[in-house]
Amino acid sequence: MRKTFKKVYIEITSVCNLACSFCPQTERQAKFIGTEQFASILDQIRPHTSHIYLHVKGEPLLHPRLHELLDLAHAKGFKVNITTNGTLIVKNADKLLGKPALRQMNFSLHSFDGHAGSENREGYLRTVIDFAKTAADQGVLISFRLWNLTPDNLTNRQRQRNRATLEVLEQAFGLDYRIEERVAPGSGVRIAERIYLNQDHEFRWPSLTAPEDDGHGFCHALRSQAAILVDGTVVPCCLDGEGVLNLGNVHEQPFSEIVESERANRLVDGFSRREAVEELCRKCGYRQRFGS
Repeated sequence: MRKTFKKVYIEITSVCNLACSFCPQTERQAKFIGTEQFASILDQIRPHTSHIYLHVKGEPLLHPRLHELLDLAHAKGFKVNITTNGTLIVKNADKLLGKPALRQMNFSLHSFDGHAGSENREGYLRTVIDFAKTAADQGVLISFRLWNLTPDNLTNRQRQRNRATLEVLEQAFGLDYRIEERVAPGSGVRIAERIYLNQDHEFRWPSLTAPEDDGHGFCHALRSQAAILVDGTVVPCCLDGEGVLNLGNVHEQPFSEIVESERANRLVDGFSRREAVEELCRKCGYRQRFGS
């Protein structure tokens, strides 16, 4: 039986215009996916999913042919989610608005405080909000993300930063309540039609240099998702930003064969037993969110 996924991540560039504290810079080669490569990948994954996310590392709005990628996705029957820091939204609005493939835009608002050089919080938020309102009117789902909470609650400084961001949102959408009073970590609240605010704890990208735990736990890697890096490398999930768990390359081997390989099946079978069989997975704190 062919594996199907709720989503497949396709990294269209490994380049980012910010250097956020919560997102380690990739050591991989700077690269942008070509339209022919993108089309080939879509053909390969079409039997496995109808939803793609244009993100692993990198800022997708940097891609000069983003509008063409969206048209290709629509022509081949895919719905597209994009995760962005939002700083380039004004320059790219025309490439996004009116595109029938675009299902959802996720704005990582925590990138403003995560990037040391950020300036003019209100100006940044206003451009993102203006785009969000227009896109939502066209049927696009919008998720504003503040994924910067800490397990021991927020520091006063971070709480003040988030309050400044939330206050702009409250004013822009005419809310008569404080958002943080309505949303719990790991969940969201609807602040307008098709527009949501999600708060969550900051997570650490898994790394082979991180400490290893007992390996117990579950993960949706290769069960509900897979990811393809910009050079064609297939990895089990969207958190393997360095391609450590290299399962194969779609430019050398069909995607269908890669996700059914012995190593891929061993990983899935391991998580069925609540066991992380790969070293990187044993060093991934995100796995612990799904219980032991």
